[in-house]
Amino acid sequence: MTAPTQVSPVPPADLPGTLGALRAAGHHYRTVKQEIRDNLLARMRSGEERFPGIVGYQDTVLPEVERALLAGHDMVLLGERGQGKTRLIRSLGALLDEWTPVIPGSVLNEHPMHPLTPAARALVAQRGDELPIGWLHRSMRYGEKLATPDTSVGDLIGDVDPIRIAQGRTLGDPETIHFGLVPRTNRGIFAVNELPDLGERIQVALLNVLEERDIQVRGYQLRLPLDLLLVASANPEDYTNRGRIITPLKDRFGAEIRTHYPADLELELALIRQEADLVAEVPEHVLEVLARFARAVRESPSVDPRSGVSARFAIAAAETVAAAALRRASLLAAPAAGGAAPGAGDPVVRPEAPVARVGDAVSVTSTLRGKVEFESGEEGREIEILAHLLRTATAETFRGRLAGLDLSGFTALVAEGEVIETGELVSSAELLRQVGTVPGLAKVLDRLGLGDAPSPEEAAAGIEFVLEGLHLTRRLGKDVTDSGRTVYGGRD
Repeated sequence: MTAPTQVSPVPPADLPGTLGALRAAGHHYRTVKQEIRDNLLARMRSGEERFPGIVGYQDTVLPEVERALLAGHDMVLLGERGQGKTRLIRSLGALLDEWTPVIPGSVLNEHPMHPLTPAARALVAQRGDELPIGWLHRSMRYGEKLATPDTSVGDLIGDVDPIRIAQGRTLGDPETIHFGLVPRTNRGIFAVNELPDLGERIQVALLNVLEERDIQVRGYQLRLPLDLLLVASANPEDYTNRGRIITPLKDRFGAEIRTHYPADLELELALIRQEADLVAEVPEHVLEVLARFARAVRESPSVDPRSGVSARFAIAAAETVAAAALRRASLLAAPAAGGAAPGAGDPVVRPEAPVARVGDAVSVTSTLRGKVEFESGEEGREIEILAHLLRTATAETFRGRLAGLDLSGFTALVAEGEVIETGELVSSAELLRQVGTVPGLAKVLDRLGLGDAPSPEEAAAGIEFVLEGLHLTRRLGKDVTDSGRTVYGGRD
């Protein structure tokens, strides 16, 4: 698929309007790679962020990308799914000049000082310094194609336009060609996602444009010195499962850069915080559980390592947990079935605020299993495996956050046969009523980052996390009722 169609911003009124005014302003023609190099160097010298929104690559991938751009190399990014390859590629457009001059009406975005086609050269020669010029925003200088087996040469390079032939033009005339995506991105950046999915014949056509600087359509060869930066992405698994990058094209890329998943837990958490669109509050300890969960799934021997576990897994998990909290708050706000609306004399009940709890994470094991490719021998055990890994992640977070604290106040709650019920539709007020005053609760909530004055919903989230952690470390029993409620009580 191509990148979404954008509407070009309106250029500032003070930009030159003719070729003569452009020359008088001191403008010089630069290739796209020179332009990117100059702008990258300017950002380096000023300390400005070069790749906004890219998390976890500062010391690994980005230095290699910068070296490739400074060298003027086309590049291919290799990595498993969900490692941010496309996000990184799209961020390169910010290194282009904000506005660049073009010959109005040129399909190839030709520079008025460097026309390509015979028609454009004739127009520049005829009008000279009086030639009107237009301005193209950098957002319109990025092209993208998701490679699929049915992609044709016509899609990428172009094809003969039969209407123009019928108008009397000859086959050797460039005006007879309806140009494809690559020529139309001239003087910009063109990205091919999942490059091995392109048929070998199509890769040869792409190589011809980049290496030989000509295009061949229906047996006719046209010189077309395109000016662009080619960036491709590929999954190493694709080389054997779906296709391969032909050797001449692979050799054409100046840089082959390996991407990776977040190297540590903090980077995984930073990525979730940046990317997740949360509809409810998700406390830090719950986010940490989900980040550890994603990393545990990624490292599990039951999961196919060649496919990988996308960073979108943890992001979607956080969004699902937030949605579960919002659902609970909304359902608890509804009147009971058959009940009447509260009257004027009834006490005001504080509505439940949507705050996620660790128990809300259980739902992700079923909704997100489609994002994980399991080993063939694990068929039928997918949810069981994910549930085990989620429990492991919760226990690790519990130990990491609350190690060394005296939690005897919580175990004492059920020491005499009492139980504490919680669950998806148990309100924070109900949970707090069951617990009452607990010695050490303030220190627990402080360790969990819930502050000195947490809301009732945040306090309930902290209490449920402690109860689940005590169960997972075999200090508290747990049972699940037929109605879906979770009962903590007794020794495990």
